[in-house]
Amino acid sequence: MTESASVQQLVQAVLRGEKRAIAKTISIIENNEPEARKIVSLIYPKTGRAHIIGITGPAGVGKSTLVEKLAKEIRKQRKSVGIVAVDPTSPFSGGAFLGDRVRMQDLSLDEGVYIRSMATRNGFGGLSRATKDAAHVLDAAGKDIVIVETVGAGQSEVEVIKVAQTVVVVLAPGLGDDIQAIKAGQMEIGDIFVVNKADRENADKAVSDIRTMLEMNTEEKGWKPPVLKITALTGEGVNKLWENIEKHRAYIKTGALHQQRRANAEMELIEALKQKITDSIIREMRQKGQWIEVTEKILARQTDPYTAADNLLKQRLKAPDKSQPEGG
Repeated sequence: MTESASVQQLVQAVLRGEKRAIAKTISIIENNEPEARKIVSLIYPKTGRAHIIGITGPAGVGKSTLVEKLAKEIRKQRKSVGIVAVDPTSPFSGGAFLGDRVRMQDLSLDEGVYIRSMATRNGFGGLSRATKDAAHVLDAAGKDIVIVETVGAGQSEVEVIKVAQTVVVVLAPGLGDDIQAIKAGQMEIGDIFVVNKADRENADKAVSDIRTMLEMNTEEKGWKPPVLKITALTGEGVNKLWENIEKHRAYIKTGALHQQRRANAEMELIEALKQKITDSIIREMRQKGQWIEVTEKILARQTDPYTAADNLLKQRLKAPDKSQPEGG
C-alpha cells in the first residue's frame, strides 16, 4: 500500500469516528511527522460543524474539574464531546506532564467522549501549535462539541481565541492577583466568566470585581459576557454555564459567527505561514552549517537573537528562488 493510500484510509477512519484512527492522527500531527500536513489538508474541508469551547484561566482554579462536569452536562443533551487538554511539556520526555485523562477516568468510559492530553511543546499562550489541528480532527470525526482546556499560563492564555468560538475564562476567589492578571488580555477575549469554588469566602467579591471591570470596557459589543458562580467539585451551577454557552452559540449564529470565522481563518493562515517560513530557514541553515555558527555568535555576545534573525531574514529575501527555472 502506498503512503498516499495509507493516509487516505486513516482519514476515512477518522471521518467514521474511529477512536484508534483519531488517536493515531493526532499523534502524527503532534509529532509533526511527514504526512501530517497532508492529513490536515484532507480533514480541513470536513470541519466547521462542531462548536469549539475554550476553557482558560490561571493554574489552580479547577479548570479540569470544570471540564469534566461540563462534558457530563453536555452528554445529558445527547451530544458527543471531544476534549483536548493542553498540559505543560515534560522537560524529560517532551510529552504532556499533568495527564488530565487520569483526572477524567469516568468520562473515558463513555463512548460519546474522546479525551486527548497534549503537551504545549513550548508553544506560546499555553497552546501547542498542533492544538488547533487536533480540534479540527475531533470536529471532522463528528464530535458535536470540542472543549479545549489550556494550561495556566497567565496573560498569554489569550491565544485560545485562535481556536475557540466560545471562550470561558475561569477564576477562583482568594488567588491574589487573578483579577489583575486578566486586565492584561483575558478580559477582552472572555465570552463567559466563571468564578469557580463559589463556596469559598470572597466569591461574591470576585464576581463583583469582574463585573466592574467588564463595565469599564468601553468597547461596543453586542454580547454582554455573563459572570457565573460555580462549584465544579459538586457540579453546582454547571448547568447554568452550559445554558450560557448555548446562548452565546445562538448569538454568534446571528451574524457574528462569519466575522469570527474570518478572523480565525486569517490567524490560522498567519500561523501556517510563520511555521513554514521558520522551518524553511532553519532547515536551510542546518544544511549549510550556519545554525551552529550563528548560535555561537549569540553565545559570544557578538550579536543578539533579534539582530541575527533580522539578518537571516534579509539574506533569505535576497536569495534567488531556486524553485523557479532559469529564465522563467
